[in-house]
Amino acid sequence: MSTWSLKLLYDGACPFCRREVDFLRRRNHRLLLRFEDISDPQFDPAKYGLTKEEVNRVLHGVRPDGAVVRGMAAIREAYRAVGLGWITAPTAWPGIRWIADRAYEAFARNRIRWGRLVGRCESGTCVLGPSSEP
Repeated sequence: MSTWSLKLLYDGACPFCRREVDFLRRRNHRLLLRFEDISDPQFDPAKYGLTKEEVNRVLHGVRPDGAVVRGMAAIREAYRAVGLGWITAPTAWPGIRWIADRAYEAFARNRIRWGRLVGRCESGTCVLGPSSEP
């Protein structure tokens, strides 16, 4: 039996994505989340039955049984794993879910462009600290 509940396949080239992953890592006290950077040259989406185009389109989460969740569903699961499910719970409510899912998809399509508004580190890229994964 696995001790983790979700592995997030995130875009480390995206400033917003890095900030969100850093936020989740700081709250990952029970180590239920794992993280894998899709911008790493060694990353192979095929091991999850995905293509490079798919993983670049939206956030993906992989469960221990290999099931893949996408977009807002992955975000909701990640927040639940760190004990903050109440924050994203309204995005699953009838009527709101459709809007939240479309809003996330619009964000994901433009994340790199909008990420430039977040700013950059002195080197032109930012690096997250070491992972707290086992």
